[in-house]
This record gives sequence, C-alpha cells and structure tokens, in this order.
Amino acid sequence: MLKETFKIFILDDHQMLIDGLKALLQNEHQYKLCGTAQDAVQALQLIENNTPDIILSDINMPGMNGIEFTREVKRKYPSVKVIALSMFNGQPAISDMLDAGASGYILKNTGKEELLNALQKVASGGMFFSDEVAAEIMKSMNDRNQKKEPAVEIHLTKREKEIIQLIAKEYSNAQIGEALFISERTVETHRKNIFQKVNTKTVVGLIKFAIENKLID
Repeated sequence: MLKETFKIFILDDHQMLIDGLKALLQNEHQYKLCGTAQDAVQALQLIENNTPDIILSDINMPGMNGIEFTREVKRKYPSVKVIALSMFNGQPAISDMLDAGASGYILKNTGKEELLNALQKVASGGMFFSDEVAAEIMKSMNDRNQKKEPAVEIHLTKREKEIIQLIAKEYSNAQIGEALFISERTVETHRKNIFQKVNTKTVVGLIKFAIENKLID
C-alpha cells in the first residue's frame, strides 16, 4: 500500500530549475518538498537529518557529479529512490546512472504530467524512463546485438522466465506470487537465483538481459 505522502528532495546546480520543479509540485499534496541543494556534498549533509523518499538529481554538476552522488545515496540509504535529471538522453550517462542505482531517468524539459508519472511509478517501486531515454536504451541493446558478441549460455527454468516477464511488467513480489499461485517467499528465492544466474544486481541489468535474449518484447 502506498504512503499518503512522499518526501521529495531536489538537487541541481541551477536554482532556476529547482524553482521550476518546486512550482510544478507546489499543489501536489501527495509530494512534500523536504529540501533542495545546488551541490551534491551539501545534499548529502542535508538528507542526513531529513531523509527523503525520492531525490530528483542532476547528473552534470561541478565537484561530485550525480552518478557519484547516487552511488553514495544508495550505499547509505538503500530505500531512497533517485530519479536522474538531465539535458541529455545519450549513453553512457543513462547506463552510468542506472548502474549507480537510479530508479528513473527523465529529461529536464519534461512537463508536469511526465514528472508526476515518474514520481508515482518510482514511489510504487517501479522504474520510469522518458520516451526518449527508453528509445536510447533500446537502441543500445540493438547495437550490442548487432555486434554479435559471444553469448554465455544461461539456463533458466520455465518458472524463472515467467518471473522475469512479470518483473519487467513491474510486478511486486506479492503480485508475482498471486499471478503464479506461489508464496511471496518462493518468489524471493526465485528472484535471488535469477539475479545470480544472470550475474546482475539491478533490475535494469535483468531487463537488459531479458531484451537481449528475447525473453520480453
């Protein structure tokens, strides 16, 4: 069950962008702004005393960048979600942020509707990518497939493939259990085995594997 309100923190080295995001969120009672910062070091200090649920973080900043910041946040506060904010939709920035632990990636020219969609999806435990970013991820996967890199054969059971497909649909463990008529603990065991077989620690890595091996469309 979703919480009634989520604490949001905004990190960007341009005050104008911070003010713009604040304006978009000011009448959205589900999201409460708990702080802002213009550099990552200051942000880490501020969130020690008032830990947010979701951080909207710029990537390109002087000093500690958004990738390093996200990695540090996920190390100290694993439950905190980070959504990347960027002017760019190209690789390797997307991969670097996702590998650092970000749960979403949106462009700075996004509108209010997409921003709220991103917050809602991430708040519910899912991941969100703007259309341009999703297209770039798919292009990267297609380019990699065309290189015909030698693939390591990984044997997955029928049940594991079913669970991967439901994870890609952003089902929670409980929802997967209901759909497959198995216990949530059994789902957790399958998930652990799947991540070990695929050799990834993130859902993004799992989705990349599933796309490359045509387990999902």
